Amino acid sequence: MNSLNIATRSYVPAEIHALRLWLPFAVLVTIIIAGLEVLRNNHGAALIALLLALLLGLTRWQLPDGKNSWKRPLAQALAAVSLSIGALNLVTHTLSLYDIWASCWLTIPAGLVVYWLFIGPVSSWSSGRLNERMAEKGLARNRRTWPRLEAVGLHTLLIHAISIVVIPVIWIMDISISPGNILGGAIGDAFTLEHYSSVLGGKIFWVWTLNSLVVACGTTLFGLMMAVPAGYAFSRWDFAGRKGSMFAFMLIQMFPGIIILVPYFMVMKTLGLLNTSLGLIVVYSVTALPLCVWMLKGFFDSVPRALEEAALLDGCTQVEVFFRIVLPLSLPAVAMTALFSFLTAWNEYLLALVFNTSNEQYTLPVGLASMIPTTGQQWGDFAAASIVVSIPVVFLFVMFQKALIQGLSAGSVKG
Repeated sequence: MNSLNIATRSYVPAEIHALRLWLPFAVLVTIIIAGLEVLRNNHGAALIALLLALLLGLTRWQLPDGKNSWKRPLAQALAAVSLSIGALNLVTHTLSLYDIWASCWLTIPAGLVVYWLFIGPVSSWSSGRLNERMAEKGLARNRRTWPRLEAVGLHTLLIHAISIVVIPVIWIMDISISPGNILGGAIGDAFTLEHYSSVLGGKIFWVWTLNSLVVACGTTLFGLMMAVPAGYAFSRWDFAGRKGSMFAFMLIQMFPGIIILVPYFMVMKTLGLLNTSLGLIVVYSVTALPLCVWMLKGFFDSVPRALEEAALLDGCTQVEVFFRIVLPLSLPAVAMTALFSFLTAWNEYLLALVFNTSNEQYTLPVGLASMIPTTGQQWGDFAAASIVVSIPVVFLFVMFQKALIQGLSAGSVKG
């Protein structure tokens, strides 16, 4: 009797468990589809999506619980209505990529409910006609079925997360290889390299690229020269003002960068560093310094002091200990900090726009923005230049991927 109670109480078909997890997500996506249809001025489709979201929510509420046998036919009926409405909506829509995606979300969840509630294990469980042997077979079946269902759900979630990032990139790439300067149109309907030829053949683009390389590399080197010793000092020595300085570093990061725009401008003007790469290097290095120091300090804290003490006993000076022991062990964190500093300088727009008024001193973000005037937008050239500018960043991430992963986890475990 105890064995029977344990089996029947613990057994829930894997399909029911999956529906309990998936249907709320399907309701959320359906509501998002309704919002997108409103943006497209398709209010009829938006109302249909909201109706389907309501029906899916009711279906989730009425899923069988293994006790009330009437819930199963009611959930089937609600799902059948949802499936019918979704299928009708599919017939009346065009076959664009978005419409296919939306129609899948409006039909597949309801179709899974209808199918899974008809299969034998779910039917027997929801009716309450279970014995010990059936429950044990069901638990064994769950051990085989649930990992596959979990994998499908996880991959579906990851595909949608990736699509949010990939689709805009595909769109920009399509604009860059499409004739003219049209933002709309079907993807892949035409091909041309005229925009890349226009961008790469222009002298001013390479001037902007050189300016960005000088500023980004200078910021990386100058920032590391300040951040590495500072992070090590904050990690190893307890001096007057240590806690206050670290708190000030953290406090600075809480304010938006535009607050310091006017003071920076006055300092750069006084020093005569406006319209110079050196001025941007100094500003970017100081701006990125607090976060770089915090990241490096967290890693230096995880380096065992026993290694340094052993090196000191062997006759090394403190400087030799740092360069021969600590710094080689800290290369992943240093690589992550260098990449952060480089990207800060490579992508920054506002400070570069304010401090540089000459077209010959523009960095790439400001130069690209100048390609979109109030009239005569050059969207094709802009898209092509954006793809070219992103290549160094992608290359750096690919080359330093291992060091980046190690640096992100550096300092998470102390000792």
